[in-house]
Amino acid sequence: MTMNSHSPQVTAGPAGPSPVVRIVMRPMTRLLNPLIGRFAGRRHFPMAARLQHTGRRSGRTYRTSVGARVAGDTAIIPLTFGTQSDWARNVLAAGGCLIRVDGQDYRATTPEFLDERAAFPVLGTFFGPVSRAGFRLLGIRQYLRLTVVAAGRTS
Repeated sequence: MTMNSHSPQVTAGPAGPSPVVRIVMRPMTRLLNPLIGRFAGRRHFPMAARLQHTGRRSGRTYRTSVGARVAGDTAIIPLTFGTQSDWARNVLAAGGCLIRVDGQDYRATTPEFLDERAAFPVLGTFFGPVSRAGFRLLGIRQYLRLTVVAAGRTS
């Protein structure tokens, strides 16, 4: 899927998951992903969006559940497993992806990794105080910002 011809932005350096995520979340994710994947992106299921991306080496289409939120023409995704997760690297390499949030499909372009400092000014627009506290508790320090357009629209 060719989404964009310009180079993606990276303001956050390569980073893996925090120790809390490695020890606690990774095993839970293996158990919960199949269940969450069934509901991700559906209306009235705000905890998970469905992201469709293309493998940077295989060219295969993948679907991944993520905690995305959309406001206006921007989507923000907390990178629980850091900037080095395969799906995040695929989105960056492709210059975008498709994403379904709360039953609405979007074309997402101009991926940009943000560190905690760069993301801080906008996080309150996308996530409430409880979610932001959870990010800090889990050690989430990187985010992916995308420009989104509702699928089917031309601008």
